[in-house]
Amino acid sequence: MSYGKPLPVITDENEPFWAGLRERRLLVQSCAGCGHVRFPINRYCPRCLSDEATWQELSGRGTVFSYIVFHQVYNQAFAADVPYNVALIQLDEGPRMFSNVVGVDNAAVKVGDPVVVDFEDVTDDVTLPRFRPVPVAPEG
Repeated sequence: MSYGKPLPVITDENEPFWAGLRERRLLVQSCAGCGHVRFPINRYCPRCLSDEATWQELSGRGTVFSYIVFHQVYNQAFAADVPYNVALIQLDEGPRMFSNVVGVDNAAVKVGDPVVVDFEDVTDDVTLPRFRPVPVAPEG
């Protein structure tokens, strides 16, 4: 599978995150000392500085905390995608993650929208987390 955009560098430290995505699971670190759920991946807990962590599967649910729509080409690899959104997703379990909201027009993305993780296989080794809007049931 060919992919012409920048890819993450997979290391020993972040490999469980990328392996989880390939398995359609959103895994993040959880501090073994204080239980703080954290992302991005880090060797030390930002709360208690412990270097002991486990990997916790999250629900994949969250809300759009903030977003921007890129209309300018900053990297030629993304030229065909312009305009595209970059969103900061507030995950229900606490951490925030940059990604994209997919499956809707950029004009439909709003702060506070509920979203759920979606998985995009971009190569045989890399799956990226994207987020799709969660349909809201009508009141009544």
